[in-house]
Order: sequence, then C-alpha cells, then structure tokens
Amino acid sequence: MATDWIAENIVEIFGAVTGIAYVILEIRRNILLWPLGIITSVVYIYVFGREGFYANMGLQWYYLVISIYGWYKWRAATAGNKEEARRGAEISDHPEARRVSGIAGPGFTLSPENTEARRASGIAGSESTFYHETSEARRASGIVGPGDPLSHETSEARRASGIVGPGDPKNTHPPENTETIEMTLTDSVTDIRRIERPTAMWCAIVAALLWGVLWFVLDRATDSPVPLWDGLIASLSVVATWMLTRKYIEQWYVWIFANAIAVAVYLGSGLYPTAVLFFVYFVMAIAGVREWNKSMAIR
Repeated sequence: MATDWIAENIVEIFGAVTGIAYVILEIRRNILLWPLGIITSVVYIYVFGREGFYANMGLQWYYLVISIYGWYKWRAATAGNKEEARRGAEISDHPEARRVSGIAGPGFTLSPENTEARRASGIAGSESTFYHETSEARRASGIVGPGDPLSHETSEARRASGIVGPGDPKNTHPPENTETIEMTLTDSVTDIRRIERPTAMWCAIVAALLWGVLWFVLDRATDSPVPLWDGLIASLSVVATWMLTRKYIEQWYVWIFANAIAVAVYLGSGLYPTAVLFFVYFVMAIAGVREWNKSMAIR
C-alpha cells in the first residue's frame, strides 16, 4: 500500500522536500537556504545512518557545520553592505559636506566663499545679485531662475532632456526601468566569482585525497554496501559546499557530476525519495549555473 510506504519513509520524504526547497533558495541566493540546510542535514544524518551510507552520514555533519558557517558569512556580508550604504547617506546629508559643496537647503547658510562661487557659476539664491553676463550665460545654458525669460530653444532642450520647470509641458518620455536598475544593483553585491586556477587545483587534490581515504575506511571498517561510490559522492560534496560559501560559480559543475552519480547509486539502493531529491538537485544545478552566469553577465 502506498500509505504504508509513505508512513515508513515519512522522515526521508520530509528531508527530500526540505532539500528541494534548499536548492531553490540556493539558486536565488537567498540567505534562508542555510537554516533549511541545517534541517535537511539533521534529517539525513538519520536516513543515511539507517541505510549504512556512513560517508554521506558523516557528510551531513559537515553540512550542518558548514551551513552555520555559511549563514554567518552571508549575514556578515549583508550587514556590511547595509552599513556602507548608511554611512554614505550620512556623509552626503551632513551639513558641513553640504556647505563645502555649495549645495544648501532650507535653513542652511552659505559661507561668503560659497556665495561668491555660486554667483560666479551663475547658481544663486533669491538674495544674490546677478551680473548681466551671468544672466546671459544662464539663458544660453538653459539654467534659468525666477524672472529670466526662457527661450524657445532652451524650452525644447529641457523637454528633450526630461527636465521641466513650472509652466513647461509635462515630459512624455517613459521613466527608466527601475526594476533593471535594482536587479543590477542587487547582483553587484552578490560577489559571484570564478575560481582561480591555484584554488581549483587545491580543490581537486583535496577531493581526490578525501575520496581515497573514505573509500579505504568504508571498505575496511564498515558494512557500507557501496564504499567506492559513497566515498566519491561525499568527497565531491565537501568541496562543492565549501565553494558555495565562497560563491564560486564552478561549484555548480561539481554538483552536476556528484548528483548524477548519486541518483544512480540511490536508485540501486532502494532510496527512492532520496533518488528523486538528487535528481531534482541535478536539474537545479544545471539551472543554477545558467542563472549565476546571467547574473555575472548583468554585473
């Protein structure tokens, strides 16, 4: 009966569902992927231990630790970006900065030097005195104040540029695509990057050494049904997860390879919900590398 099978494998099914949610959030670079990763790891510590996949059970302990680390790293990066933006806003709004730049709002008093500079440049307040030359220059440049006549050419130029004043017809040009701008700004702070060659070589060496050690230990010291493949899946996953914490785009290629092997191994071992989960991982890894490549292209 299907209900009996679901009841017997409910823990594994729950882990598969949280695992799918994890990889969706990973593609979207949502920080909530890390707490979901913690939940999934706890579930699969039990599942793999029960089935004799000891390397992958140990891998889940590693995932548990690396998920806490990744959560901390991503939160620290987000907090740093927000603090930088806050400081930038405070500096730009500081009264001294506004006075030095000659840009003052209501309630600000300009220094004599700034007032002279504003007169010389043709940018003056209501109490400033204009020379005839300054007024002519303002008309020629299209920057006019109260009482200055607005030429037909200047009006047309203002309409074309989208800068309109009192009495000017409304600008008919469509607004900028703010969604595109926001997406670009978001992607610019994600720090997606390509792995350097020396780092890639070290990752390959670590994966190979770890595979050899795990294969030997599982074959000699445990009753694992597939020590070779269990060790290979675990070693590739360790390296790929570390690469994820550094946001290397190449981590997706490692996951594609590891997940393809895992699907075959888990199907052969009768872990069908887990096999489905890793097939979803396989498909999502392909989608992930495409999505991250798009983000890098936009940036």
